[in-house]
Amino acid sequence: MLTITQALYDQIVAHAREDHPDEACGVVAGPVGAGRPERFIPMLNAARSPTFYEFDSQDLLKLYREMDDNDEEPVVIYHSHTATEAYPSRTDISYANEPGAHYVLVSTADTDGAGEFQFRSFRILDGEVTEEEVKVVEAY
Repeated sequence: MLTITQALYDQIVAHAREDHPDEACGVVAGPVGAGRPERFIPMLNAARSPTFYEFDSQDLLKLYREMDDNDEEPVVIYHSHTATEAYPSRTDISYANEPGAHYVLVSTADTDGAGEFQFRSFRILDGEVTEEEVKVVEAY
């Protein structure tokens, strides 16, 4: 289960809406080993595409150095889908290389009649996708 604060949830959704019609992407870092998302880090989609996202390699290197210096790890890796449901694509699955991370997808398309976005979390390990519950809390 992913437990995330309302503030972080709102920041992820706002970033997805702001970058629409392109896919948004980013990371929420947290203390190593705690599994607790704390620091919101919106990233630039270097692909600038409505159907694909890519972290800029220089930005990603800088981010990992910064997390290492702060004893942090990527707890949540998120991106948006602009025209499809919030479910990992084959490309998303192939790029999922953080076995401990929660992969959050936000859809900015109304694909199910439930509203203008979906917020879902998945674990992706060795190509296997498992959806998990998302619990939104005011504070940890």
